[in-house]
Amino acid sequence: MSIITRITTYIIPVIFLTILILSFVRKQNGYNAFLDGSKSAINLMVGVFPYLLTIMIAIQVYRVSGVSSVIANFISPAMNLVGIPVELSELMLIRPFSGSAALGLLENIFATYGPDSHIGRSASVIYGSSETIFYIATIYFSQSKVKRLGPAIPFALISTFIGCVIGIFVLQFI
Repeated sequence: MSIITRITTYIIPVIFLTILILSFVRKQNGYNAFLDGSKSAINLMVGVFPYLLTIMIAIQVYRVSGVSSVIANFISPAMNLVGIPVELSELMLIRPFSGSAALGLLENIFATYGPDSHIGRSASVIYGSSETIFYIATIYFSQSKVKRLGPAIPFALISTFIGCVIGIFVLQFI
């Protein structure tokens, strides 16, 4: 049995026992703390749900309407100039909005070009070096006192783009 398999087999029980031991040492009631956390999680879900529903609907409308394809085709020449294959423009556009939609595109890219092709590997780099920025911002800013996003979204988008470009550049040498 490899070390990774052993770690993954025992990690949850170890975390559980660690929490129980810490609650005993600190003389806290672990069960009540768990219940309090569960109650606050339900309140969090109720508070976040409208924001999540709105962004999920917007993502589906964006993708199903074909707007993402039109924009991807429009920006493809610019993406090609910075080293991002034209076939990956739509993935670059969808990923900041939805991980599941981007995963669907990634699977389609793998089926079309293969996971070991340059396009397949580049798609993996894009998927792995980016985040669902708008989803994360929706969750975070809906629960924080910060109501002005200011430069957070543009900086996150620019950072994601630069990370993808650098990742694909480095991929050429691997």
